[in-house]
Amino acid sequence: MNWEKRNNQQIATWLFFVCFMIFCMVVVGGVTRLTESGLSMVHWKPISGIIPPLSDGEWAKEFSAYQKYPEYQKVNHGMSLEEFKSIFFWEYSHRLLGRLIGLVFFIPFVVFLYKGKVSRALKPKLWLMFFLGGLQGVLGWWMVKSGLVDRPDVSHYRLTAHLGLAILIYLYIFWVASGLVMVRCEGTHKRPVGLLILLIGLVFLQILLGGLVAGLNAGMVYNTWPLMAEQFIPDGLFTLTPWYMNLFDNIMTVQFDHRMLAYLITLLGLYVWNRLRHDTHINVRLSAHLMMLIILGQVALGIMTLLHVVPIPLAAAHQAGAVITLTAALFVLRRVRI
Repeated sequence: MNWEKRNNQQIATWLFFVCFMIFCMVVVGGVTRLTESGLSMVHWKPISGIIPPLSDGEWAKEFSAYQKYPEYQKVNHGMSLEEFKSIFFWEYSHRLLGRLIGLVFFIPFVVFLYKGKVSRALKPKLWLMFFLGGLQGVLGWWMVKSGLVDRPDVSHYRLTAHLGLAILIYLYIFWVASGLVMVRCEGTHKRPVGLLILLIGLVFLQILLGGLVAGLNAGMVYNTWPLMAEQFIPDGLFTLTPWYMNLFDNIMTVQFDHRMLAYLITLLGLYVWNRLRHDTHINVRLSAHLMMLIILGQVALGIMTLLHVVPIPLAAAHQAGAVITLTAALFVLRRVRI
């Protein structure tokens, strides 16, 4: 094994682990939203915030700070300290995991640079990852600040932006890491590369729509399937003016769009799978089968989550499934092209 290949394998292993941590971060972030814990920490302390309250006095101080903001005053008035600790746990875990991701990325990055293991072509990509990670931390606090005002709920726009950037970072790191170790599976069939890229784009868009659904609590209503308000295409999709605001602020429209895009992704996934299931390379066929199974499983999870009115375990699994679906499609794309 030559040195460049060995270095690339080490770097890829590191980057894949960072991807796994980001995946966990997305799931914990989803649970934080579902448990309405995101506004429990009202200060942003990038360094000292890594240490949680350790004494009764520190807990009382943290709780007192929370009581000064609208969520306590308008939603959780009368909450006990023990109840506060339970929501604080999720937000603290989310922020702690973000800091750990930063350390797990930065320390090996410096070591690899110092040892000269990073190729010239790879350096700007790694620096971009580092920059995007820092930007994500700032964006997260910008999101939290939107809920520390008169309306005790984070902006669904900022929440979706925060989720979207996390997924973009994940997508980019996975793509770079897989490119260091995966090789194209040669075949004689014409492969639907363009459609695979479109599929990945639609899955990303679906995740953004999922962010809007979560931010508006749109999954808590219209909990029937396949009909919605007793219709397949319900009345009331365009009640807001101007019309395009329905795409972002109308709870019915946001949920409807999320449903329709799921159908489109499934149909496109089936078409891509059908094109690849006869590929001459077995690894391409197997990865296509796996991708299709994951898409179908994700659709089933989404339906069950809706029908059961968004229980936390199902909703968290559905959010995790979205990232797994995106990963499966990226994996297939790597198999058919470099």
